[in-house]
Amino acid sequence: MAIIELTCISCPLGCPLKVETDGAGQVVSVTGNTCKRGEAYGRKEVTAPTRTVTSTVKVEGAGVPVVSVRTKTDIPKEKIFDCMAAIREAVAQAPVHIGDVVVENVCGTGVDVVATKDAE
Repeated sequence: MAIIELTCISCPLGCPLKVETDGAGQVVSVTGNTCKRGEAYGRKEVTAPTRTVTSTVKVEGAGVPVVSVRTKTDIPKEKIFDCMAAIREAVAQAPVHIGDVVVENVCGTGVDVVATKDAE
């Protein structure tokens, strides 16, 4: 059995978690959390870690050169660099509004990259 130590990022408390796994990588227990979100975070982080990606995309025809964007939901951690490459290649056409899809289904994850600011 392996014990993985993490700091929970689900809320501002930052609980020190200990996630115990069996030999096959399955979670046996999560300790150190003060809420249910901490347990869920520990299980997910050890078995299938995900992250939200934030960045900027070039904008043509606007008063600003770039617009801020983020993935609509989490993507698998191993797809972050591919996602950033797709974002670097993207160019949005003005006007861009908050929530507009800038990159659809980024890297085959089923997650869209959306604008988080207006660019007129």
